[in-house]
Amino acid sequence: MSAAIIDLESSRTPLALLWAGRAEVNSCSSGRLRKRCCRVNCCAVQPRTEEKLKPLLRRGAIERRVREMGRQITRDFRGQRVHLVGVLKGACYFLSDLSRQIDLEVSLDFIAVASYGRGKQSSGQVRMLKDLDSSIQGINVILVEDILDTGYTLNYLLRLLRQRKPRTLRVAALLDKPERRIKKVKAHYVGFKIPNEFVVGYGLDYAERYRNLRDICILTLP
Repeated sequence: MSAAIIDLESSRTPLALLWAGRAEVNSCSSGRLRKRCCRVNCCAVQPRTEEKLKPLLRRGAIERRVREMGRQITRDFRGQRVHLVGVLKGACYFLSDLSRQIDLEVSLDFIAVASYGRGKQSSGQVRMLKDLDSSIQGINVILVEDILDTGYTLNYLLRLLRQRKPRTLRVAALLDKPERRIKKVKAHYVGFKIPNEFVVGYGLDYAERYRNLRDICILTLP
């Protein structure tokens, strides 16, 4: 399944939704600019004065892509049950929306690991915070990730889950940053390939903030 590729250099790309003139959320005031940024929900959660948000993916684009991914999974597993395993906390929004786009019998579980802590960079050390609640032996499992970055977390989870002998094990990632990859892992279903920028919104956070943005935005720190 081909991923949509986000090109930050081209304002003509429908999904590269940067503001003209590189406008910043924390400079919004009354008038046309304020109305425009409020439509993409970046003013709903005000950044701190030293932080800047730039929209990357609109809510509508995300919804369309998730719908396409759900249809692809439905085709691939026609007539079978699939078990979605969401990686907490970042994948919670994506998992919820994706599950409703799959026209099959679907069951859910969650797993939680930590590699980022409260910062922007992965430490490379992955530790388990919450294990699965039920066995996955002999069933079709799709691991649902918010973002595929260095690959440390996904590599750890794939090794762990394979030991539990699922019938099939696939990965659905909303976002993919190929430039950041260290471990040789990949997702079977990818929503968007994005450049090497730190992004928040639609479940992704920075220090537990910005998860509830409807859109995915680039976060710039000083």
